[in-house]
Amino acid sequence: MIKINKRISDVIKRDKKVIFTTTREIMPFVVERGDGDHAYDVAGNRFIDFSSFIATYNLGVNGNSEIRRAAKAQIDKLMHPAFLDFYSELPVKYAETLMTMFPRGFGRVFYSNSGTEAIEDAIKLSRLFTKKKYIIGFYGGFHGRSLGSLGITASKATAREGVGPFVNAVHAIYPNPYRCQFNTSLPDDCAMACIDHIERNILAKECPPGEVAAIFVEPVQGEGGYIVPPKLFMKELRRVADDNDILLVADEIQSGGMRTGKLLAMEHFGVTADIYTMAKAMGGGLPIGLTIAKKELGDTPPGSHAGTFGGNLVSVAAANAYLHYIKRNKAKLESAAKAKSKYIMKRLGKMLERYEIVGDVRGLGMMLAMEFVKSKSTKEPAVKERDAVLMEAFNNGLLLLPCGTSTIRIIPPITMQMSNIEKGLNLLEDAIAKVQGSSVG
Repeated sequence: MIKINKRISDVIKRDKKVIFTTTREIMPFVVERGDGDHAYDVAGNRFIDFSSFIATYNLGVNGNSEIRRAAKAQIDKLMHPAFLDFYSELPVKYAETLMTMFPRGFGRVFYSNSGTEAIEDAIKLSRLFTKKKYIIGFYGGFHGRSLGSLGITASKATAREGVGPFVNAVHAIYPNPYRCQFNTSLPDDCAMACIDHIERNILAKECPPGEVAAIFVEPVQGEGGYIVPPKLFMKELRRVADDNDILLVADEIQSGGMRTGKLLAMEHFGVTADIYTMAKAMGGGLPIGLTIAKKELGDTPPGSHAGTFGGNLVSVAAANAYLHYIKRNKAKLESAAKAKSKYIMKRLGKMLERYEIVGDVRGLGMMLAMEFVKSKSTKEPAVKERDAVLMEAFNNGLLLLPCGTSTIRIIPPITMQMSNIEKGLNLLEDAIAKVQGSSVG
């Protein structure tokens, strides 16, 4: 049982006095350190990490020794290279290596410091390249909280309230097989209904294709609930983009970097985007944002876009170590993600059968989730029950994060030992059983 001591309470009280309110969750977790599968708070409590600190520590909490060594070594050489005005070799080497891992035809990278900046860059690039002004996003989509990215984001109204107007964005319906808005339980029918809506309504009645610069899509909706679309949807979305001379931008900020068992989650769908945005895990624990575009799109005019800290050498050194590690161990990581995903999904499937408050389990690779409902028949979201499961798990040493309306994401590091995955799943099931008021049978 986790013990909340005076130091934890004091840090939280001090935080609330001097730090702007953000999105901190209900758990009183004051982190101090991590060592791979586990994280520790300032009271010495140990937690199994099923959060990867928001899909950032794919190789374990605090990264691995290679990443840490690379960052430490770079600090002693030079931290800030003023990559806006001067040249530096390490960011060039990193981009060259990254391009060897990307689909053919990609050749230019823009460095920034975060996911939302990578999206801002992609918005600007798509407009510069096409000379068009509109963006199509999706309901449930999350792309960041700066004004440009927030204009495409449509996961929760509270994030947008009081801060518009936004970028010229129109939102389409994302296919959610569990809750399809087109009254079908067939995933492909749901996918085609969503595509039909884009073609018959958005492009035909609201935004002429000649004025739409890009479609921004998450291969797996993250904050929206870890929604995995049917493969047909991505293939048809690619067709719609091609038919109408619109760029397809894949937001791989949470799903990229081997989280789904592939460098790019779009690989699972057999689809290649025109622009990719990446962040989170790609920095190995340090801030980095990447916007990667096809060569054929061209270059940006001098002075049209830049950023002071993009290409920071400490971040790029950590990112470079991460990139070389996953390139060197690609087959091993793919195999691990596949095997662990299969094991976790099997356990989650049994929980789905056993507990009335578990409405759906889903995921791709090590990007998995469980949705809570009042009952399986009504599918009414069970927000309080979800939050109670989070707290019960936390109190027993398991770190989890919510997403969507009533969903918990299950995203351990890809490198987590199977024994700790099993322990974590046992703690999760114990929490569900307690909240539902039944015993595991």
